[in-house]
Amino acid sequence: MRARVFRQLGQCSRRLAIQLEGKPLSGSLACAYSSTCAQESFSAVQQSSRFGPLAVPLSTRQGISPFHASAGAQEDARVVVPSMGDSITEGTVVGIEKQPGDPVKEDDVLLQIETDKVTIEVRYTESGEGTLKDMLVKEDDTVSVGQEVAVVAKGEISQQKPSKEEKPEPKQEAAPAPKKEEKPAPAAPKQPEKPAQQGSKSQPPPQQPPKPSPLKEGQEAPAGTPQRPERRVKMTRLRARVAERLKGAQNTYAMLTTFNEVDMTNLMQLRTEFKEAFIEKHGVKLGFMSAFVKAAADALHLVPAVNAVIDGDEIVYRDFTDISIAVATPKGLVVPVLRNADLLGFAGVEKAINALGKKARDGTISIDDMAGGTFTISNGGVYGSLLSTPIINPPQSAILGMHSITQRPMVIGKEILPRPVMNVALTYDHRLIDGREAVTFLRRVKDVVEDPRRLLLDC
Repeated sequence: MRARVFRQLGQCSRRLAIQLEGKPLSGSLACAYSSTCAQESFSAVQQSSRFGPLAVPLSTRQGISPFHASAGAQEDARVVVPSMGDSITEGTVVGIEKQPGDPVKEDDVLLQIETDKVTIEVRYTESGEGTLKDMLVKEDDTVSVGQEVAVVAKGEISQQKPSKEEKPEPKQEAAPAPKKEEKPAPAAPKQPEKPAQQGSKSQPPPQQPPKPSPLKEGQEAPAGTPQRPERRVKMTRLRARVAERLKGAQNTYAMLTTFNEVDMTNLMQLRTEFKEAFIEKHGVKLGFMSAFVKAAADALHLVPAVNAVIDGDEIVYRDFTDISIAVATPKGLVVPVLRNADLLGFAGVEKAINALGKKARDGTISIDDMAGGTFTISNGGVYGSLLSTPIINPPQSAILGMHSITQRPMVIGKEILPRPVMNVALTYDHRLIDGREAVTFLRRVKDVVEDPRRLLLDC
């Protein structure tokens, strides 16, 4: 049989020499001819075997399949965590959008990473299509900027599924030889029972353990009593960061809050009178927030200390007005910034607030949208808050709190009339801002909101 195998291989070699006729043999062509010769030799061995078909391991049969060279194969694309801002170096994976084997095209979202401020989407940025080869992270993993998170195989999307590997037939193990039956050991002879003596008492039955008495009022339950139902949920990075910053502000600043009341009558009449014309021209509604933003920007010019910040043993006065607007989202509080709010008109403020609010609620807001800010406005009135003491947004020095509008009796001239009134609160860092400056600032906000014409006349 061995001689026949060698004879078969020799014939294959001669046929190969005749076909080539002196031409150079490439690597892929040599592999193909070698594979063919091996298959023919294997068939010859199978036919000549006296013991029937030979069992060859699965890996050997697969190894002699014809070789196909993939011309022009492209390298895999490595997807890494993009830059997430100057002050952010890591985040937590909160969502996996693609699984290995899924088709991928340019700009597809592969996963989402939650940072201290926003949620970042990691996208496939290569041109063309491909298939996700491997996802290197899982949910709740902490990743850093530049870390590799996925591998994408470039090229056309393969529709073929990998064939199932043939499983080798299980070997039949020989049945074990039957064991000899062991004869049971002879039982010990039973001793006769002694007759009970006359007059002797029978033994009493075993005693049962006493039942626990019911708990009396005020008595503590034993350790085995089940606890009340509760749930433990891990804090998100955003919530943990907000908690850290607010607690840090409380520990760092000498916070003090001053209050005032704002009569909203004139502003509400102005809003009602120009509501339709404002929408028709600018495409947005005229709200209360734009009036407070403009009033705060005007007051910041009047009292520069409210727009300043302490840096070591120096005071930094900012000669620009970037007002942060607190926006509540399902994932937590975010604070986008209105750049140069003092240069915007009412329509510009409303458009910017609408755009930033939508991005915050949709989770598409970026780090740049929230960077900076010299002063913050928080409107708890949309949730029905009547009065509060807001906490300063670090590293700023003050925050203005708006609240709900309620009808209250007010003395107007010699009459008592119902008026729509809003409570406003200014929390400030008393290390930098004196009480006189804080009251002056809040009073200016009150005056401008109650009579917006002051902005036109600058008085």
